[in-house]
Amino acid sequence: MKFIYLFPALFFACFNGLAQNVKSELPDPLTFNNGQKVKSIKEWPARRAEILEIMTTQMYGTSPGKPADIRFEVFDQDKKALGGKATRKQVTIHIKEKGKEASFDLLIYIPNKAIRPVPAIMGINFIGNQAVHADPGIKLTAAWVENSKMFPCGDAGKATEACRGVNAGQWDIDSILDNSYAFITMYREEIASDRKETMFQTGVHTLYPELQNREDNFSTMAAWAWALSRGMDYLETDKDIDAKRVAVFGFSRLGKAALWAGATDQRFAAVLSNESGAGGGKQFRRGIGENIKRLCTVFPHWYTKNLTKYIDKDTELPFDQHFVMALIAPRPVYLATAEGDTQADPRGEFETAKASDPVYKFLGTKGFNATAFPALNQPIYDQIGFHIRPGGHDVTNFDWAQFLKFSNLHFQK
Repeated sequence: MKFIYLFPALFFACFNGLAQNVKSELPDPLTFNNGQKVKSIKEWPARRAEILEIMTTQMYGTSPGKPADIRFEVFDQDKKALGGKATRKQVTIHIKEKGKEASFDLLIYIPNKAIRPVPAIMGINFIGNQAVHADPGIKLTAAWVENSKMFPCGDAGKATEACRGVNAGQWDIDSILDNSYAFITMYREEIASDRKETMFQTGVHTLYPELQNREDNFSTMAAWAWALSRGMDYLETDKDIDAKRVAVFGFSRLGKAALWAGATDQRFAAVLSNESGAGGGKQFRRGIGENIKRLCTVFPHWYTKNLTKYIDKDTELPFDQHFVMALIAPRPVYLATAEGDTQADPRGEFETAKASDPVYKFLGTKGFNATAFPALNQPIYDQIGFHIRPGGHDVTNFDWAQFLKFSNLHFQK
């Protein structure tokens, strides 16, 4: 089996040295583990490899490579979906490994009026593909679904007709299509369980049990990101989609996964992260908002076991989320926040954008030129985008309007 990285013994010495000599300032992504500065763009791939190894082993965990046995089944195609506005496709991605199989579905809407191939926005959803739109043609998920105050539709863990469109308010599909983007989504629980009681026991985790009995285990966050890459594998075969212009999107925990997908798969042309907070866009070292202890205790499946070493050491980390942004660079990335989302630390996401600026500029882009924290509803559209809006933890039409404007600046011909 092919893995993302090899972990040389020399790195243990380098990393331990970093951990013992943490300085008050943020770790520099443009300084090698041996203390030498990155002097040219030619040296960047080597430093990028070091950063990828740090974030993989210490936080997100080891992921398998592209599976050798992967198959795409297009089981639905309606060219007059949404009142004729879009072509709907539904695709099952089948993956086999050592006699075991896992699968998950893609829901795709392609704008009919746009010139194809079209750019696309792809992201994971919270409650099933049928929840993002009331379209009766969307297949009901067979995976577990919650029945909560926010999503009151599941029956004993199963999706019902009442689940159709229950999460549509967070997916401005009409605007996405009107801007000539395809919309693509998949369901988190079909990929990997997001519950403590069944963590690592469902979905793609069943294919790679050997990646769990280790400190750099295949985490759920890594599994979600890995599934997004498998979605990209399919898009490269779809002539209606321009696979060179695909942005990966995510909200909250799925925004964390979107950032890691962009960091690990350079085929994604842009990343759109909405209120991803701790383990996503916010800076741990500020010591504000959700912390590593909560991530590792309330959600022990999200990140690698190694991350528990840093509980109560948020302000002393030998890495931070600007390292993830460095892995995405020089591709465009947008961090969206909200005034009332204090656990996500909006200013901490702004500080991550600022700390990422040197790498983006080093690689020849505009980077992030803002120095003062912006007023509400005043977006920044540099290579790194940012906004803070009124309200709380949610995805609003205002957020989508900025994501689409930002994407248009980079994608539309």
